Amino acid sequence: MQARRIVVTGIGALTPIGNNVETYWNNLINGVSGADMITQFDASNFKTRFACEIKGFDPTEFMDRKEARKLDRFAQIALVASDQAVLDAGITKENVDHDRVGVIFASGIGGLTTFTEEVTNFVNGDGTPRFNPFFIPKMILDIAAGQISMKHGFRGPNYAVVSACASSTNAIISAMDNLKLGKADIIITGGSEAVIGIAGMGGFNAMKAMSERNDDPKTASRPYDKDRDGFIMGEASGVLVLEDLEHAIRRGAKIYCEVVGGGATADAYHLTAPHPEGLGARNVMNAALRDAGMQANEIDYINTHGTSTPLGDIAEAKAITDVFGEHAYNLNISSTKSMTGHCLGAAGVIEAIACIQTVIHDIIPPTINHFTDDPDLDPRLNFTFNKAEKRVVNAALSNTFGFGGHNACVIVKKYKA
Repeated sequence: MQARRIVVTGIGALTPIGNNVETYWNNLINGVSGADMITQFDASNFKTRFACEIKGFDPTEFMDRKEARKLDRFAQIALVASDQAVLDAGITKENVDHDRVGVIFASGIGGLTTFTEEVTNFVNGDGTPRFNPFFIPKMILDIAAGQISMKHGFRGPNYAVVSACASSTNAIISAMDNLKLGKADIIITGGSEAVIGIAGMGGFNAMKAMSERNDDPKTASRPYDKDRDGFIMGEASGVLVLEDLEHAIRRGAKIYCEVVGGGATADAYHLTAPHPEGLGARNVMNAALRDAGMQANEIDYINTHGTSTPLGDIAEAKAITDVFGEHAYNLNISSTKSMTGHCLGAAGVIEAIACIQTVIHDIIPPTINHFTDDPDLDPRLNFTFNKAEKRVVNAALSNTFGFGGHNACVIVKKYKA
């Protein structure tokens, strides 16, 4: 039996460098940093006082105030990005069977800010347990998937995926697999994250995972630079409409690209550090290539996990040379986290969107903020430093790795009938 082909027919995004796909993409290729001093809370006593926040987002522009108060920020931005994607895909009650439309959505942490606020209010109160009746449904990370389905009446498969910073990539893979098995015609997938708050910033600071370059936020995310000192916290929501190709053709949908493969592995090594030889990263890229039925030399671009951490960047670069051999030096590689920061559970989908745009437009977004070569990195690798490059991109691979040793990657290709 011939395998079903899966295509992208709709895209939505809210990111630190653009509140729609077009703005996000234009800022990516122009090397715009989304980093600035934190506005969502007073971070003056924190080791890191800057982040990559979504700019100018007011939920009441998209929903009434009463509804917005029932949702944590991560769910608010999930709904807005999903609305963009559903509209972009041209899905209506008349042209699709809503029983055959699913939602598989991700978050790495969910409503951490809501949790922090509710517990803080209790601790600072008189001991009487006065909690918001929406506390639990605001906090749980599966609520975004539920809210999207209720908003649009989608009654197909519906659940959440969580694997730390690999979450939304795993959601995309799960959506693709469900479609290949014929369990739905369309699946809305992606992820959202919004934990720029006291607990989120304090927790990652305590792990010494984030940059403390408070005097120069816009250059603080420095993947593959010798002087990198950790990642920048970001927030985002990205949504893809994945669809069975035959179904998309029947309803006359526009097709952006094809999703041809995905892989998932575990490092089985350490709580937060990557395997020093890049074992899990190597295995996951090989798994994605096998799933896509592709050879390594068919990949043109890799959007790396590239968080700007001392250990992670080196391990991933080593894995790329192990998997791609001599072809590694023909690849363009870049880390768009140099511009968006690390959006945790939403990182995978917004980076997959970047890959989709490279396939559509044949432009490689840069790795910005490169100042000093790292002698521990292979100088023959092309990290697309500081300036976008034009080249034909037939296939692109997106890597995501998460605490706990979770690894996931997806491959997208130009669509050919």
